Amino acid sequence: LKEKGNDAFRKGDYVIAIQRYTEGLEKLKDKQELYTNRAQAYLKMQEYEKAIDDCEWALKCNEKCIKAYFLMGKAHLALKHFNESRQCYEKILQIDPQKESLFKDCMNEVNLEEKRMKDEERAMKEVESGKLAALSIKELLQKLNRPDQSILYYTGGIRLLTGAIKDCTEQTLFRTNNGFSILKDNEVVRWGFCAERKNTAEVDLSVSLLFLWQAVCAGNEENQRLLLTYPDVNAQLPKLLSSGVPEIQKQTLALISLYSENENGRRLLVRHQDLTKWLQILMMLVNSTDARASSAMNILSNLTEEERFKTQCRVMLSTGVLPLFTQLLTSAKLVNQAALARCIGIMGNLCADVVIRMQMAECKECWQACLKLVDECFDVSTPKYQECLFAVLGLMMNLLLESNGIIQHFAVDISGRCMSLLREKDGRIVTRAIGVLSRILPASLSAVEEAVKGGVVKKMIKFLKAGGQITSNYGIKTLSICTRSNRQAQEDLVKSDKKFSVLLKLLESENEMIVGNAAFCLGQCLVVPGAATSLLNSNVVMILLKHAGGDATRTLVQENAAIALGKLCVAEPRHVVQLRKLNGLAILNSSMKYVHST
Repeated sequence: LKEKGNDAFRKGDYVIAIQRYTEGLEKLKDKQELYTNRAQAYLKMQEYEKAIDDCEWALKCNEKCIKAYFLMGKAHLALKHFNESRQCYEKILQIDPQKESLFKDCMNEVNLEEKRMKDEERAMKEVESGKLAALSIKELLQKLNRPDQSILYYTGGIRLLTGAIKDCTEQTLFRTNNGFSILKDNEVVRWGFCAERKNTAEVDLSVSLLFLWQAVCAGNEENQRLLLTYPDVNAQLPKLLSSGVPEIQKQTLALISLYSENENGRRLLVRHQDLTKWLQILMMLVNSTDARASSAMNILSNLTEEERFKTQCRVMLSTGVLPLFTQLLTSAKLVNQAALARCIGIMGNLCADVVIRMQMAECKECWQACLKLVDECFDVSTPKYQECLFAVLGLMMNLLLESNGIIQHFAVDISGRCMSLLREKDGRIVTRAIGVLSRILPASLSAVEEAVKGGVVKKMIKFLKAGGQITSNYGIKTLSICTRSNRQAQEDLVKSDKKFSVLLKLLESENEMIVGNAAFCLGQCLVVPGAATSLLNSNVVMILLKHAGGDATRTLVQENAAIALGKLCVAEPRHVVQLRKLNGLAILNSSMKYVHST
């Protein structure tokens, strides 16, 4: 009977569904699912009190039935019982804190419905009191409803109506007097707005409509929701964005910005719009020299906060977005560089999505375009171009979280460019160049060899002396990669860091990543003759002992410190005397297994 009821429900035959669930309950009176299923059918029939009764019975069967609270909340909302509805949704969160997203959506729905009702009550009072501003909205809408007028007549009327909308009351009256139906009911307006190739009059009409919708939707979430329920609006928005008419693009961007600036608006866009092409369409506006480029990047930046937008971006990434993006990178000198820098940053943020990052990291043309932009920075040193360079280094760092054959192919080129950037005056760029080095060098022994020949060790020691948490993190990571596999790097470090003063300082850092890599570097360099002896009068044994026997959350800190301690005592036995004084022989013995394994 339950399955028969479910089958009827799926077909939209709610009366039969209710009958089947009722028959089932006559046989099994404590069947929670039958109560909630019947409640759902009652909701569809708008029999809200019966739905609430069934939910209460379901909760007697199972006091933690989330579906019962959810449906009861919906029923109370339909009856305008706003506080009761909120209480139902709060119960869901108490039962399962993992349902926070559902809770927020439900509470938002209640808040919007309560606000909508209060706004409409307030607007009705203003009409009843005869306020001129309120009456003018209805009068103007009636004039716009006159059929078979010229397009100029409607354009003028829309502009007058836009000027009359000053606050929430006028926005509400526009909605309650079916203002949004103008596009559906008026053939002249609809034809002009939806025309593929617009003449001057149709452009003016479209721009006027966009101004009107901005006026009625600004700060009004109910109007924002309602506008996107019209199929013509949904179909035209991407077309207007990619139209060749600057003013139409500008006002379309302004309208979409109203949605993208807040979480609820973004969710409306994601729910009602097919956004698969939006990344490509908005990215094209980087070529604009006016405010359109900045507006487009603001919208994109906001949309990237929505996971569903990232998911939709995957669809057109390789076929549409990446070819356009690489073209923009290779034309960096010619496009709006402020917008391009933001565009690159947005693509970097999208790399948080693993699928997008993998596709980009495997794109040979994308890497070539990034390298070309880096090359051109040596010819163009304007602040805006520097921002593009800074952004592209950040993008490269994100892409280097992947590992593939394309990255290995470009490893020597990428590390070479980064070595050149270490001479930059902008400290932010230098830091990111070191960051890219720290991630590209593990991909290629050839890249390590070239970097070592280029003096990377000496340069890193110089930057590590200057300090800075982020630079130190990248710098010591770079040194650990170089010293792991390259004897010249080990020797260069011993020469550049006299008595290991820099490494000893890093070993006292509070950052475990820095400590672990510093201990690793030290251990690698102790094979150089005289290195261990140079540390005889230092407190290195005490520092390594502290880390080897410590409780760092990263076990590599203990392991690397223990290995370094063991290698130190093997290379220079006189360190054992200090170790014995500190009662550290047991730790040394336990560390010997690491030493032998290396």
